[in-house]
Order: sequence, then structure tokens, then C-alpha cells
Amino acid sequence: MQRPPFQNLLVSTITILVLAACSNTKYLQSNQQLYIQSNVNVKGDATSAEKQDIRASLTSKQLMMQQSNTSFIGTRMKVWLYNQKNKEKKSNWFWNLMLSKRNLEEPVVYDSMKTKESVKRMVSYLNNQGYFYATVDYKETTRRQKTSVTYLVNTGKNFVINSIRYEVPDTNILKVVQQTEKLSLIKTGMSYKQELLGSERERLMRVVRNAGYYKFDRDAIEFEIDTLHKTLFRNLMNPFEGIINVYNEKKGQDNPKMDITVKIRHPDDTSTRYQQYHLDSVYVYPDYPSYGNTNDTLFKRLELNDLVIRYRQKMFKPTVIQRSISLHTGELYSQQKTNDAISHLYDLGAWQFVTLQFRESKTQPNTLETYLFLAPKRKQELGANFEVSTSSDYLLGSGVSLNYKHLNVGRSATQLNVSLNGGIELIRNQGNWVLQSQEIGGQVSLIFPRFITPFHIASARTGVKTRLTTGIDYLTRTDKFYISNINASFGYEWKESAYKTWNVKPISLNYVGVNLNPTFKATTVANNPYLKRSFEPAFIGGENLTYIYSNNDLMHKLHNSYFRANIEESGAWLNGINSLMSAAFGTTNDLESLTNMDIANFIKMEADYRHYWNLTPHTTLATRIYGGVGIPYGKSTVMPYIRQFTAGGPNSLRAWRLRTLGPGTFKDTSATAATFPDQTGDMKLEGNIEYRFDLLRLFNGSVNLKGATFVDMGNIWMLKKDTSRAGSEFRLNKLYHDLAIGTGAGLRLDFSFFLIRLDWGIPLKAPYFTGNKDGWFLSEWDLGSGSWRRNNIIWNVAIGYPF
Repeated sequence: MQRPPFQNLLVSTITILVLAACSNTKYLQSNQQLYIQSNVNVKGDATSAEKQDIRASLTSKQLMMQQSNTSFIGTRMKVWLYNQKNKEKKSNWFWNLMLSKRNLEEPVVYDSMKTKESVKRMVSYLNNQGYFYATVDYKETTRRQKTSVTYLVNTGKNFVINSIRYEVPDTNILKVVQQTEKLSLIKTGMSYKQELLGSERERLMRVVRNAGYYKFDRDAIEFEIDTLHKTLFRNLMNPFEGIINVYNEKKGQDNPKMDITVKIRHPDDTSTRYQQYHLDSVYVYPDYPSYGNTNDTLFKRLELNDLVIRYRQKMFKPTVIQRSISLHTGELYSQQKTNDAISHLYDLGAWQFVTLQFRESKTQPNTLETYLFLAPKRKQELGANFEVSTSSDYLLGSGVSLNYKHLNVGRSATQLNVSLNGGIELIRNQGNWVLQSQEIGGQVSLIFPRFITPFHIASARTGVKTRLTTGIDYLTRTDKFYISNINASFGYEWKESAYKTWNVKPISLNYVGVNLNPTFKATTVANNPYLKRSFEPAFIGGENLTYIYSNNDLMHKLHNSYFRANIEESGAWLNGINSLMSAAFGTTNDLESLTNMDIANFIKMEADYRHYWNLTPHTTLATRIYGGVGIPYGKSTVMPYIRQFTAGGPNSLRAWRLRTLGPGTFKDTSATAATFPDQTGDMKLEGNIEYRFDLLRLFNGSVNLKGATFVDMGNIWMLKKDTSRAGSEFRLNKLYHDLAIGTGAGLRLDFSFFLIRLDWGIPLKAPYFTGNKDGWFLSEWDLGSGSWRRNNIIWNVAIGYPF
């Protein structure tokens, strides 16, 4: 009997993995061992979190001199590929595809001398972290010509900062430093870490330079570290000389302490003082060409207040340039203001490159001439996106969107964005593809690079934008319903800091029109009060507030976070308008009567937190937790259909199809559900964990093949009991029982500029009855059955990561 393609793929994969696991020592000499693994065991007085950070640091290439070959599912695939190329001399079209240089790793032959050097470096590192009594030993384990090393680390006790004082002969700089002393990164009672001194030096340098000291040098800042023995720590570059001998007799004492003196000396250790600088003329080149020359006679000159604009073409209005430049003549120099000015110009989106230079004035002492060189972007951009999502071989969805941008409307740095999108969903019915739904829509946005308000707002915020948006969307489900959604909004966006962003929409309008198929209305909607209320036409008008925190930058290489909170209210000011119209013109001429639809009253709140751990340069652990709730109030008893929560699909619980999960323990087994999966709820909780790793480089390294394993959990619920959907309401004491849990694996093709994702999901625990009262699905797994795989293994294709 011919083996199914799925089993052929599985057998081939297992065969390659077994070969890769067994043959990697084949070409080693008898006195050589393959270095396969290193472990770090940390003991001592450090906390669990500190031990975890120490363990991660000690495994770095700078401290651990010899790194073992990378492995995947217990095999060293890249070593095996290396041997196929260099030892077996494999060469054909298949091997040429697989044997890219980035997919090969030369076998790491164990070297005990490098292990001993690693021990020395680890001890030195621990000393730098304040663990002056730390010890490091190691244990080798060799089996079948493979060696692993376990480093045994005992941190000992950590020194604590007892006192901090400042020794600054320049009284003006001393005053500046003392004004920000509360923001110091080193504080009394804190465990000593040498890296904190480096960070504090950078902070102090910024503080002094922000006070106008343009030529202030970080080398002027020194730290003198002292303990109860005054002969210790005179030199920060070598602070540990003799420490073990001095403190050997004090190993039993708790919390050994040290004093820190912060010294800021004069320039070059002389009596000359640092001087404050002020800004003189500000020169702006809004269309500076590549390899341009400021002496070029083609530049025209325009003076606007204290600004000198030198331009070649009239690409921007002078008032726009003046409003965009936050540096002014006579101001005290500030490094922070300089950085903010550059960030603000980039945020406008009109310039590709922004270069700022200071030149000392030749006529006035302690003054700086400012030069801003701006290279414009192309005024217009056109883009397209395509997405595919599917579930086994019986559901296929695809979408396409076209985007047009004009980055400088009316020479005012105002952006015009136009997007058109369309999509379809197909189902497999009796061997034929049948159209299930289709959607088409468009949106137009105008983004102004300033606050547009009836009153003036004086603000130092960066990234300020006023956004005016309008759009229309049509959703049709074959033989079910037709929904038209017309929306408009007016709001503001700005950056509170480098990591914090706000989006406030004081005006947000949605008109939702619904037309139901008579048969669908009679057989499905009329029998379900919740669906009946959900499909009622509605006016959604209110306010929206969004806060986003994201610190994914070079300062957070090991791990970073993303947090988004959103709150939306509908009905408050629309009800006010409705009441005024009713009082003025009568109840037959109020807003609801004229539009023939009710005003939707609800409050919807969402929170989305994500954290990413970059475990190695090639592996990442991504986590997400999401919660949302919608509460109708006033005359509304249910959330509008387009504001309800759904679960399942490529960006949610991937072991279930979109809209098929929940609410609660309810499972729709009706004939309608087979072709119309559309479960929604008032509340949603979801958690995801995904381990991402690099696999191979394909096509000479131009495409990175990545893998992932994941666990998704969550569900949706109703806030009130729904008699037509038993078990759909949220009950805190039933939370564990109501949670759906799925797992799976995926592949990603990373093309650098976009990523194609393919995920396979399979249920672990279902909230509805599956034969097991706890809902665990493992006992029902039948991977050998083709029909079971088709009905239970859900596969999704999408663009980009799920979170």
C-alpha cells in the first residue's frame, strides 16, 4: 500500500534527524571529542532573578570561550550538513540548495584550555558585579566521543552601597548634578554592579551637556570606590586588586558595604572650567542633495525670524519648516533638545535623512551655529499586500490591499493615505469550492503634522499628528446577511517619550447598516435573541483612547516589552445631540427617528501585553496575554456585532478556525455552523507562548527559514446568561474548565522585508464536552488517521508574526 504524502514527509524528516544525530563524530580523531553542551549551575546569596541573569551572561561568547554546536531536536543538523559537503563531497541540485555557508557549522572539538580560560573570565565578571567572594569550578562529562561541560558557580555575598558623595570643584556643575540626584542610577542600599557606574557616567554626562556644557567630556567623570579598608578600590579600571586577601577573614559577615565618591574634574585636570554654550544662527537646508555643498550658488536664501532657510526648490512652505524646527537662536545648548529636534523631523515622515551639525561661531565666543541638512523622501508611494488564511482543505480565505501615500500634500508635510482592500472566503462543499463571504472597502486619511485645535496648545511633545479619517466597508456572507459600515474619526497622536505613544480620538462615528436574508433571518436569527439584537442597525459614536508602550530598541537587546491599552465609549455625546434635537424639534425629528436606528451605548476596554526574550541570537521566546470586555449600558442590551469579540484563527487560538470557538463551553453543532461559523462574545481572555528559532538559510542566504512551536489558550464569554447558548456566560470559578488550549508548530519564510507564516494547530483541551469531563483532547488524538487529521489539524497561512 502506498504511504500517504504526509507520512512520507514524516519518515524522511525522522531519517535525516537520526542520521544527523548518529554520524557527527565519524570524522573525529581518536583523541578528539565533539563539544556538545555547556550548562551553568548558579548557587549563592543572589535572588532567583539575579541568578537567571548571571546564568545568561556567563553563557555569552565573551565569557564562555568555547561554544558548542547548535542543535535542533537533539541533533546537530548544521554539523551533519558540514560533513556532507566537506567529507562526503555531496553535490547536486538538492545539496546545492541545502549546503549554503550559513547552514554549515564546523564540528567544535573540545579544548580544556579554553574551559579554564572561561573560568577566569567568569570570576572576573562576577567580581565586576560585586560578587567578590565568587568561585567557579567545572565538571567534564565524556561519552561516546562527546563532551559536555557543567560550570559550577557560587556567587558568594554581594557588596552593598553604603553612601554616595560628590566631589565637584565647579560649583555650577555641582548644582546641576545635585538637581537630578534623585534620578541617579546608583543609590544607597543597592547591590554594587560595575555596569551601573558606566550607566551613571552616561547619565551624568547627559545632565551636564543638557545644561549647556557643549564640550563636556564623559572622561571628566570618575568614581572612587572605597570600603572600610581605605586602601581598596583606588582605581576603577582595576578595582579588585587584592580584595580577596583583604576580605578573606570577613566572609562570614552579612552585606559587606562600600562607599562611592563621584568626582567631576576640570578639563584636562586643570583649573580651566567648562563653559556653557548658546545657539546662534540656525541654518536649514530642506532639500539638501546627496554629496551637496553649502557653498553651492544654486541655494536660495530666505530669512524667517531667527531661521535661515537655504533651498533649491520650493518643496515645503517656509512656515512648515519654521514650525518643524524646535531649535532657536539664543537658546542654551542641550543634547536632549538636539536629539528631540532630530526625532521630530523624522516623525514628520517627509525626510529620508536628517543630519544636524554644530559649528563654533568665529565672531562670538561660546556660541554655536546650527546646520540642519534634510534629504526629502519621494513624495508618493504605492504598495500592495496579499494574505491567505486557511483551515485544512475545506476553508480558504484570501485578501488583498492596495495603499497609496502622498507625503507632502500642499507642500505642508501633510500626508494623504488611501487604501483599498478586498477579500473572499471559500468553503469546500461536496467537493466544490463555494463562496462563503466577500468583503470590500476603502479608507482615506489626512495626517497633519501638528495639533489642530480651536485653541493653542503649547507642548514639547514629539511626533504630534492630527488625523482625519473616513472609510466604508461592505461585508457579505452568502445567503446570510449584508453589512455596510461607514466610519469617520478625528483625533490626535503624539509621543510622550521614546517608548510611550498616545492616540486620542474625541470624535469617532460608525454607521452600521444590516440587511438579512429572509431565510437566514427566519431560521437562525429569529430563534436567537442574542443574534437578533446583534444584527440590529446602529449608530456608534463616541470617544477612543489608546496608550502604547514599546521598548524594542538597542538598549533592550536581551528582552523587551509591548503594552497596548484601549478604551472606547459610545453613545454619550450622541445621546446629548439626540436629546437636544428632541427638545427642539420633537421626538419624531430627533437623531434616532431620522436615521431609523438606535444609538449604541457601550464601553469597551482592551489590554494587550507582550514580552520577548532573545535567548540567543537565533532563538526568541515570545509571550502575549490579552484581555478585553465590552459592557452595554442604557437602552443597549448587547454590543454591536462589529464590536464583539471572536476567538480562533491565524492570530488567535490557531487550533480552531476563526469564529468557531466559544462562547464559554458552548459548541454550535447545528447544520448552519458548518457553513456559518460566527460565534461572538462580550469578553475575551487569551494567552500565547511561542518559541521561535532559525533553521536554515536558503537561496544563498537571501531567505531565512525559521521554525516555531507554540501554545495558545483562551476563550470568549458572554457577561449575561444566554438561554440559546448554554454555558456561554463567564463564571470565575469555571475559568479553568472554560479555557481552550491548543498547541502546534510552524514554519516562516523570512524575506527580510516581509514574512510568510504557515502554522499547524491541534487542540490540547477543549472547553466543550469531548468525552473527557476535563476537556483534555490528548486521548482523542489519532495522528495515523487521515480523516482525523483533516478534521482536527488546523493550518493557517498568513503574513507576519501573530504577535
